[in-house]
Amino acid sequence: MNLMQSDFLHRLTNLLPEHMRGESAEAALGLALIFLIASLVHLIIRVWIVRLLTKFDEKTETEWYAIILRHKLPQRALFMIPLLIIYNGLELVPQFHEDVTSFILRVTAALMILVGARVFDAFLSSMHSLYLLRPDAHLTPIKSYIQLGKVIVYVLAGFFIISSLADKSPWYFLSGIGAVMAIILLLFRDTLLSLVASVQLTSNDLIRVGDWIDMPQFGADGDVIDIALNTVRVQNWDKTITVIPTHKFLEHSFRNWRGMQESGGRRVMRSLKIDLSTVRFLSFREIEKLKESHLLKEYIEGKMKEIGEYNEKYLKGHSSTLTNGRWLTNIGTFRRYVIEYLKKHPNARQDMTMLVRQLEPTETGLPLQIYFFAATTVWAEYEGIQSDVFDHLLAIAPEFGLKVFQQPTGYDFRELKHQNG
Repeated sequence: MNLMQSDFLHRLTNLLPEHMRGESAEAALGLALIFLIASLVHLIIRVWIVRLLTKFDEKTETEWYAIILRHKLPQRALFMIPLLIIYNGLELVPQFHEDVTSFILRVTAALMILVGARVFDAFLSSMHSLYLLRPDAHLTPIKSYIQLGKVIVYVLAGFFIISSLADKSPWYFLSGIGAVMAIILLLFRDTLLSLVASVQLTSNDLIRVGDWIDMPQFGADGDVIDIALNTVRVQNWDKTITVIPTHKFLEHSFRNWRGMQESGGRRVMRSLKIDLSTVRFLSFREIEKLKESHLLKEYIEGKMKEIGEYNEKYLKGHSSTLTNGRWLTNIGTFRRYVIEYLKKHPNARQDMTMLVRQLEPTETGLPLQIYFFAATTVWAEYEGIQSDVFDHLLAIAPEFGLKVFQQPTGYDFRELKHQNG
């Protein structure tokens, strides 16, 4: 084989002018021929084979093939062929200078290592895309592990490329591994911290893609759209993007609203501030009027019976003033009305906590806290339900003789002046 190649190169050399013939010319011609063949193969791959692969993807509906083609796995692997032609073809070139041959082989080997790293990069990206097709992929994101694998591949590739170019064994560089590790720790400090954080976040299921999180230290309040090795991206409700270093999730507290979203109900906790000067006992007329409400009829009848029995039992020999007995108050009746109203509300969860309670009076009135869960986790629907409930309660409060407290305004002072003449 070598004799045939040598004879072929010799014949080609004879085509050159006489003063250009010789062993060096024969070697240079052989080298040029190898590079020409490699270039032609590279051109065929780029122009013909890659297009053929693309056309095949258009005719097939195989999802995994489309994914590996999108990440250029076969395209990158095919580019190894021209390098193999050069690497193996140099051995067939006769009488070429040993140092030049060694240099070209080292450079070609380094390029082969780089192409191999890029092929493995495409393989990892393809595996990640295939994993994302699983319906439960959002429960355990693996993007950070994929990125870590790529970092390791490129670090090792760089290590072997330097060894190849220096024509030294990789073990030769292990003598300086301490200094190398110090440099790596310095350069990849945040990456290593983020790796530890990413493992803890995913293994403990603290955060997933699609979770609504609230992290005010970084101005983040919205949905997690990406969990990577170094960063977590959050799309806020105003459609801005907040990028948070992954390791910050272990250094700072954050709120994850996933539990609320999975429960199917979102909490409403708001207080009505009742003017203390309007809290009083109800009159007989007011009681009879409120009894017409189907929400209060049963309650008022039961409560009046209970109060009558109590007063009859304990007011013997005493005057029947309000200080000696029991009677219905407007605030207590209103509180019961709110409970009954929520129990009948179609958008209030009946299987979750529901209560109406009084908090400690303040200088701005008596807080009457309404606590229940809306039967939705959709923000706009939740706000609509909450507003409808409090619209009704604010409007119905005067029917109980109650006023909601507000600071005096210019209108209040004008009314007071008008009343005083």
